[in-house]
Amino acid sequence: MENLISLVNKLQRACTALGDHGEESALPTLWDSLPAIAVVGGQSSGKSSVLESVVGKDFLPRGSGIVTRRPLVLQLHRIDGDREYAEFMHLPRKRFTDFALVRKEIADETDRETGRSKQISSVPIHLSIYSPNVVNLTLIDLPGLTKVAVEGQPDSIVQDIENMVRSFIEKPNCIILAVSPANQDLATSDAIKISREVDPKGERTFGVLTKIDLMDKGTDAVDILEGRSYRLQQQWIGVVNRSQQDINKNVDMIAARRREREYFSTTPEYKHLAHRMGSEHLAKSLSKHLETVIKSRIPGLQSLITKTIAELETELNRLGKPIATDAGGKLYTIMEICRMFDGIYKEHLDGVRPGGEKIYHVFDNQFPVAIKRLQFDKQLAMENVKKLITEADGYQPHLIAPEQGYRRLIESCLVSIRGPAEAAVDAVHAILKELVHKAINETHELKQFPTLRVEVGNAAFESLDRMRDESKKNTLKLVDMECSYLTVDFFRKLPQDVEKGGNPSHSIFDRYNDSYLRRIGTTVLAYINMVCSTLRNSIPKSIVYCQVREAKRSLLDHFFTELGAREIKQLSKLLDEDPAVMERRTNLAKRLELYRSAQAEIDAVAWSK
Repeated sequence: MENLISLVNKLQRACTALGDHGEESALPTLWDSLPAIAVVGGQSSGKSSVLESVVGKDFLPRGSGIVTRRPLVLQLHRIDGDREYAEFMHLPRKRFTDFALVRKEIADETDRETGRSKQISSVPIHLSIYSPNVVNLTLIDLPGLTKVAVEGQPDSIVQDIENMVRSFIEKPNCIILAVSPANQDLATSDAIKISREVDPKGERTFGVLTKIDLMDKGTDAVDILEGRSYRLQQQWIGVVNRSQQDINKNVDMIAARRREREYFSTTPEYKHLAHRMGSEHLAKSLSKHLETVIKSRIPGLQSLITKTIAELETELNRLGKPIATDAGGKLYTIMEICRMFDGIYKEHLDGVRPGGEKIYHVFDNQFPVAIKRLQFDKQLAMENVKKLITEADGYQPHLIAPEQGYRRLIESCLVSIRGPAEAAVDAVHAILKELVHKAINETHELKQFPTLRVEVGNAAFESLDRMRDESKKNTLKLVDMECSYLTVDFFRKLPQDVEKGGNPSHSIFDRYNDSYLRRIGTTVLAYINMVCSTLRNSIPKSIVYCQVREAKRSLLDHFFTELGAREIKQLSKLLDEDPAVMERRTNLAKRLELYRSAQAEIDAVAWSK
């Protein structure tokens, strides 16, 4: 599985290119799932020297204060031949063969991100080094832990660095390389303190002890290196870095490695540990361990990637396709979205979705109850009947029956039905508008385009207003028709009794006796009830025909007609998508491409096994 580390290197570079470097994000992060080795240590712990010894090159910026202010993802690639070179991911077509220029570029790139304010940033720098003198390995160099802020840095810098380091090493896939100087008490080691907090059992921590050669005479680090002072699952490894004098004299790294080997093999206290000491052994141990960890994580990584791809595809489908650029494509997109809305609206009316049943409630309950509340019996009280009958006779009494009085009584009652009829039209109109709101909210494609959403809603409401006006006109006509023509057969069937008409010789004010007036009221009420029964059936039919049926048939017809005349700029305005949605779709598409690529890469490695 020699290509396992190369696989993770490739995936890490792809993640960084996408902006995924393990920060809190609303999008899935692959970075956190990839095994990595994070190098942790306090300032002046020898962390930079350890990394340079592993690489065999001077390439890291040096100086006082906090020099490393961004994570450095250092990917080592073993190659055949004699050439050694470095590449930065932010400069993909440039090879560095002078490692002094590599050091300068790290400093410059840090300043580009953070400015010269000595602030820190969690955005990593990716550096790949190709050499025959390295092992395949990836290390993440983190800013050195510190206890005080230097001039030009905010007081929060101490906590900010600790938070950044913790955000890397607390992830269960991170291998911690804790660098501590041997000439200081291990109990005060910043690296050991923070690694113990996130990895209390020491299962994923490698302890590296630097500056062993600088310990006071008569003391040694054997107890630490043999794991008696602080036990870790992995063996402690001691290294002897170049001294500051060696660095100033540009002592060759190969010579420094040779002197390191000689130190451990010739020093009596460490002679028995020499086979597992030194920067070369450290690099090989880390490379081997990293391969083992990657291998164990592959099944879980495959499962996670498959699950995430499904989730990303689902959300991309929900967000919809990107917008077409030509007028025809834009018009087609708008029409398709409108058809989806129209289909959902019809489903509400037809009972596939809830809401349409409220219209039946208007016809079956609200409208009949409103008619009952008219209380015709009060309008047909004896005093009112006598008044209208008498007034209808005018200056001369009727001869056989008070026909005009009947008509006036009936008309005065029927006219009052206009109120419930109009209320029924308005109630159905309100329900149809409510269903427009529901259908708009349930049409996911409309959420993508706020302007189109508003215009579709306005167009639907305008159509419903026109339908309501037409429905009200036709519905009131039904009431007016009942007022304008009385059903003759109803009255012909009534028994005729001249005697009931009273004595014409009596005064005009008392020629109708109470019994006859009551009979007139009863007769008119019976006729009114018959008409109400008819209207209870015909008015709902009129409302359904003029409003509900038309809403199903032509809710957006006027909008479609007007839409065809719009120019491309106006169509583009309708499809003026929410920038947040556009950005999320773009990010999701990029992330989906990353995960699909990762899936293919991992599958290829898994099959090669």
